[in-house]
This record gives sequence, C-alpha cells and structure tokens, in this order.
Amino acid sequence: MGSAVPPDDSIQQLAQRLQHFADARDWGQFHSPKNLASALIVEAGELLEHFQWMTEAQSRNLADEQKQAVAHEMADVLLYLVQLSSALGVDLMAAAREKMALNESRYPVDRAKGNSLKYKDQG
Repeated sequence: MGSAVPPDDSIQQLAQRLQHFADARDWGQFHSPKNLASALIVEAGELLEHFQWMTEAQSRNLADEQKQAVAHEMADVLLYLVQLSSALGVDLMAAAREKMALNESRYPVDRAKGNSLKYKDQG
C-alpha cells in the first residue's frame, strides 16, 4: 500500500503543495499575478453560476450534490488565491488579520448591527 498524504492544515503547506504541483508540470511560466488573478475571477464566476436564479432560501439549502459542486468551486477559488499570494509574496493570513482589524474599526457594532450600509454611507 502507498503512503497516505497528510492533509494540508495551513496556508503555507497548501502553498508549498501548489508550488510543487505547478513545478512538476512546468506551469510557473504561466502563473503571473495577472494570469492568476484572472483565473481566480473565472473560478469565482463558476462558483456564482451554481446560485444563479436561486432564491435566497434555496441558496441556504443546497442538496448534497449541489453542495459538493459548490465546495469544489470554492476550493478552486482558494487555490488560485493562495497561488496569487505566493506569486506576490503576500502573507495571506497576516493580510486577513489586518483587514479584519480595519473592518472592526470601520463597522463598530453600535453603528453596524443589523445595517447593511457600507461604512462610508453610514451616518
């Protein structure tokens, strides 16, 4: 029996695995930030396509087969995002923490709770 591949439990491990995958196929030549960002948007569009014409209630109650297809599209978006962060040398987790802190200051609970307005449109 072959040895099992341990699951990727960090963005860094996933980035390394993606790099190995691309290197083995000599795909680095195609992985410019522009191309990766373009591919990410295409995959995000494919994700959205699964929800086209659904009501909000339907989108919250996907059948198992639909949910699996959506999960695969979400994975494609994540994989391209991780590759883009590697190509640009961006620490994705640090950027996410920084953005969350910024959002917390832009959307204080007392002004944003139950309100969908963008921070610059709030009174």
